[in-house]
Amino acid sequence: MANYPETGGPIIRKIPDGDTLPRLVCEACGFIHYDNPKIVIGAVATWRDRILLCRRAIEPRRGHWTIPAGYLELNETAEQGAARETHEEAQAEIAIDCLLAVYNIPRISQVQLIYRARLLSEAVAPGVESLETRLFDYGDIPWHDLAFPSVVWALRDHDEARDRAVFAPFTNPPGERGDDRPGTPQGL
Repeated sequence: MANYPETGGPIIRKIPDGDTLPRLVCEACGFIHYDNPKIVIGAVATWRDRILLCRRAIEPRRGHWTIPAGYLELNETAEQGAARETHEEAQAEIAIDCLLAVYNIPRISQVQLIYRARLLSEAVAPGVESLETRLFDYGDIPWHDLAFPSVVWALRDHDEARDRAVFAPFTNPPGERGDDRPGTPQGL
């Protein structure tokens, strides 16, 4: 049991009056802490027909390839977050075209907003969270060395929408919840 910093009261997990789910509640003052899903933002960024990928320098999935993506920060728009993550991970500037996809990963309580973007220059370099950055032709993407299922989905969805100016944002493939990692036997 922890204490709520404002009153020093104990925090317990219970269903508050008028709610239906257990929450962290301060017994002294009644403050309710809502632990909600995290929003991840990212971009499938291209220079001409090549796609920017970053080799992760951090866990989880260190050493595997991903699109630039990360958690949305307080007080920024999703578009600003996607541009910030691209700069942090690949030292690259982008122009966002449109929302490519919204993926739901309930196992880890994430909602992912992935944008379609174009690089303003082909000059990319690893940021502190990347071991390497590279522009790949679609046929040369290291599919068995991608970090997360949603990276696979985003790259495939991007390819499907490549020549379309207008389309509805993609979602998880039917039946997919992001439980399996690319390149591993199912369920690991």
